[in-house]
Amino acid sequence: MDKEESLGDTIKTIVYAILIAIVIRTLWFEPFKIPSGSMYPTLYVGDYLFVSKYTYGYSKHSLPWSIPLFEGRIWKDAPKRGDVVVFKYPRDNRTDFIKRVIGLPGDTIKLENGRLFINGQKVEREQIEDFVMRNEMGNAERYRQYIETLPGGVKHRILEISDNEDNDEFSEVKVPQGTYFMMGDNRDRSDDSRVNVGFVPEENLVGKARFLFFSHNSEEPWYKPWTWPKKIRWSRLFNSIH
Repeated sequence: MDKEESLGDTIKTIVYAILIAIVIRTLWFEPFKIPSGSMYPTLYVGDYLFVSKYTYGYSKHSLPWSIPLFEGRIWKDAPKRGDVVVFKYPRDNRTDFIKRVIGLPGDTIKLENGRLFINGQKVEREQIEDFVMRNEMGNAERYRQYIETLPGGVKHRILEISDNEDNDEFSEVKVPQGTYFMMGDNRDRSDDSRVNVGFVPEENLVGKARFLFFSHNSEEPWYKPWTWPKKIRWSRLFNSIH
């Protein structure tokens, strides 16, 4: 009898732990891993971060597997320009993307010769030291790095290969109500609202990126355990995301 009760208690504990984890993941914080370089230099491939689910309210995409229990958003709050946001890719409503909010509903957005214009005003940027990273072939690539100041005063770093890349010309558009215009900080290496993403409906917002809880460099081979400590980017742990 004691063994049966012990097994039952163990099962109940596991079930309760799973339910608590689901509630936390749905209502408060959800972990995400950065798989691509579209947000360099803010986010690196191999960064792990927490996203606050409550910041913008809740939609069906706040739920596991985007269960369609309701439409639209409840207890919603609007993102601010410059927020780094996780959202569901509008073309499939399933894939997680992470970008920066550049255009708010009603804004006009365009790019000329690589320079961003918001509501007709050129966004200021200041060039700083170059940023160097390795590509998929292991070769070093050098990018121009800037501090960009968005309307409202948010400052963040961006990368540019040059001001003459494919996405450096973008005809003026007006952001429809209920949607947002997103861009990656790695401007010439980002699939965002200029390319396939398009305008992001507010319902597709998952949450705001808050801080890193882990980061590792995948260049070191996994089968050499003595290299594992070197893979961890210790200086990035617990950094807040701006």
